[in-house]
Amino acid sequence: LIFIMRLQEFVTVLVRDPRTQKEDSWHSYIDYEIFIHTNSMCFTRKTSCVRRRFREFVWLRQRLQSNAVLLQLPELPSKTPFFNMNNPHHVDHRRQGLQEFLEKILQDALLLSDSRLHLFLQTQLSPEDMEACVSGQTKYSVADAIHKFASLNRRFPIEDEERKKGKNDADSDSESSSSGLRPSDDSISCGCKASPASEES
Repeated sequence: LIFIMRLQEFVTVLVRDPRTQKEDSWHSYIDYEIFIHTNSMCFTRKTSCVRRRFREFVWLRQRLQSNAVLLQLPELPSKTPFFNMNNPHHVDHRRQGLQEFLEKILQDALLLSDSRLHLFLQTQLSPEDMEACVSGQTKYSVADAIHKFASLNRRFPIEDEERKKGKNDADSDSESSSSGLRPSDDSISCGCKASPASEES
C-alpha cells in the first residue's frame, strides 16, 4: 500500500518587538518586527523577518483594497490622537491589532496573490519602491528583491556591475535610504535590525 500524505500548508505570522525609532530631533515613531514562518508555495522565502511602522500597514491595506474591490478587508487598529508611544498598553494593543490584521489577510488566496503583500512582509523596501517593483519600473523583480533581502549583506538594488564600476563614486549609492535592504537571518529566531527612517511618521 502506498500512503500519500498531503502536507498541510501553514503560515505563521508574528508582530512583535515594538521599538521606538528616532526620525529626527523632534519626531519618533514605533516600528514592529514581522516574523513569517511558512511552508506555503505562495512564499518565496519560508522564513523572514522585517520591521514595519503603522503608516506602512495603512498603505498596505489601501493598496490591497484597491486591487480587491469586492473584498471587505479587515480593519487596522484605529489611529487615535490619544495614542501614547510611552504607554506599554497602547503599544501592545496596536501590536495585537496589527497581528490580527495580517493573520486575516494571509488566509485569503486572492490577497496572497498580490506582490505588494510579499514585498511588505519579506523586504524592507519603502512603499514607493514596492510600487515601482510591482509595476516593473525596477531592474529587480519581486522574487529578486525578496531573495536579495534575505541573502545579501549589502545595499540593494545596486547591481554588482554598478558597484564595481563606481566603488569610489558617491553617486553609485544615491538611492534613498529607504531603498536599502538589510540582510535577514533565515532562522526562526531571526533578530531584525531597525529599518532606516522613511518619510512617514
